[in-house]
Amino acid sequence: MLEGVENPVRDLWRIFHIMAEFTEGFEELASVGPAVSIFGSARTQPEHPHYRLAEATARKLVQAGFAIITGGGGIMEAANKGAAAAGGTSLGLNIELPQEQIPNAYQNFSLHFRYFFVRKVMFLKYANGFIAFPGGYGTMDEFFEAAVLIQTLRQAHFPVILMVSDYWNGLVDWMKQKMLPGNLITPEDLDVFTVQDDPDEAVRILVEFKETQGRAGIVMPPGMTKSQTHPHEPKPDGDQKA
Repeated sequence: MLEGVENPVRDLWRIFHIMAEFTEGFEELASVGPAVSIFGSARTQPEHPHYRLAEATARKLVQAGFAIITGGGGIMEAANKGAAAAGGTSLGLNIELPQEQIPNAYQNFSLHFRYFFVRKVMFLKYANGFIAFPGGYGTMDEFFEAAVLIQTLRQAHFPVILMVSDYWNGLVDWMKQKMLPGNLITPEDLDVFTVQDDPDEAVRILVEFKETQGRAGIVMPPGMTKSQTHPHEPKPDGDQKA
């Protein structure tokens, strides 16, 4: 009768594990300072031009005063490598997966997560900027999550840069041709991100934002307040006696 039913005790321990991951992430990353989160395919090989571009971009960001937050192989390894080579803080937020997402040798600071959503909060909460290189479902997930937080919830505030225009332009054109005419997004929603090929220009955008806007990242939403009366109920008449 109880087959397939979740064990309440197991769920309780899962909650504690989630809380522990959030607590450790907040404590360890709070003092990192200005940082840029970098994403891209975990399958990109070192000889690929995108790998070398990610490495160079991370190196330039460190030289401009940013820490690099990423983690895993491929593009993320390249970003960690560029940051470490420049003598900067090279953070790796690693996820436990059967393949691909394993710590690389260029992280000088690592955290390990079991839950994707906790890791995603850490990537966004402490970011002064977000750079997405060509990648698969994971990269798209991170890009659109950042776009949603900026566009809809207004809880994230930082530049989002899509590197390698040849890769992203097809998606942007589709958004303009399909989403925009259908009023599914507004023209202003396309300003949430910038498509770039030049790492120096990407660095300039991030430095300018840091100097003019200051603190970035996720702003935690305030607690909800309960109304004194139901919106469809008439308000009490002050002159009416009980």
